[in-house]
Amino acid sequence: MAVLAVLLGVLGLLFLADRHPVLQRFFRVVPLLVFIYFVPTLLSNLGVIPLQSELYRFVRVYLLPASLVLLVLSVDLPAIARLGRNAVVIFLAGSVGIILGGPLAYLALGWLVPAELGEQAWKGLAALSGSWIGGSANFVAIGQSVGALDSTLSMMVVVDVGVSNIWTAVLLSFAGREQQMDAKVGADRRTLDAVRTEVERLQAESARPATLADLLWMLAIAFGVTVACTVLASKLPDLGSVVTGFTWVVLLVTTVGVVLSFTPVRRLEGAGASRVGSVFLYLLVATIGAQAEFRRLLDAPALVAVGMLWMAFHAAAILGARRLLRAPIFFAAVGSQANVGGTASASVVAAAFHPALAPVGVLLAVLGYVLGTYGGLISAAMLEQVYRLLH
Repeated sequence: MAVLAVLLGVLGLLFLADRHPVLQRFFRVVPLLVFIYFVPTLLSNLGVIPLQSELYRFVRVYLLPASLVLLVLSVDLPAIARLGRNAVVIFLAGSVGIILGGPLAYLALGWLVPAELGEQAWKGLAALSGSWIGGSANFVAIGQSVGALDSTLSMMVVVDVGVSNIWTAVLLSFAGREQQMDAKVGADRRTLDAVRTEVERLQAESARPATLADLLWMLAIAFGVTVACTVLASKLPDLGSVVTGFTWVVLLVTTVGVVLSFTPVRRLEGAGASRVGSVFLYLLVATIGAQAEFRRLLDAPALVAVGMLWMAFHAAAILGARRLLRAPIFFAAVGSQANVGGTASASVVAAAFHPALAPVGVLLAVLGYVLGTYGGLISAAMLEQVYRLLH
């Protein structure tokens, strides 16, 4: 309970700092998620909180699946489809670039990775594939599924932050040159008006104050689905070294969340279901950080090189699809960030083009939450084969 109190206090203070006008500008450069991870790391390495605690296992086993249920609950597949073919196709092209780019980059630069990492190298990269298709929840889910150590995940956070932030800066620069870039490929910008109208309608329809009943139902559904899927997963066989017991839990809760998104239950998103899921998610990231050790970060440079080549493959895929479809650069920028960064940063990139378009980034990023687990597992299987080939 003491560890939980400290971690919640850290989260509260960080989000309070994020509201400060001056610090807000700082957090646009260095994402808040970095501090949510590294402040607990600093506290545990200084001995303020322990490196191991029963709380950490509880959060991983129960709050991770519960957060996935609430995050995926908000997905609106028909709405995303109505946003236009280009938005979805380019987003999916970016996902394919991540799925295939990881194994290709590892194959090309695997010789740089320290031999002492052993199988943890491909397992860490597998976790990163989940993050770059979906988000932090997928990162941890895939990492836990393939057996990545917490110290390995700490290295991958360095790769994630270092590489993705550089790419985010590039994407934001597109907003200032969108008309010239669109004119160069002859893009039809009229689709953006249709997207803007649809986004404003969805935004107006969903928002409402949360009631006590709403909050109780969110918790009941999140933990009820988690427990039911955990029991069912224990009865399912392992499929190789990737689809194991915990992987089944993640796959099942994601699938149930998608099914519930087509029912009246999805109205809970208007009352803040994804925000409750985010509380679980941020607490999860904090506990992962608390278990990390600084000395393992010295192995990160080689993995950063792999990550940069990986991101280059993703960029080539998403920008190539955009040019082929002659789509506005907006779709490429937001589709890429929805893959690589998640809901928060995707909405920031979308808003850089037009404030009313911010929820488009959220919609696509939520789709990434759904695909992140499945796509990450596919990439994990290929990464394992590359490891076998290199060794």
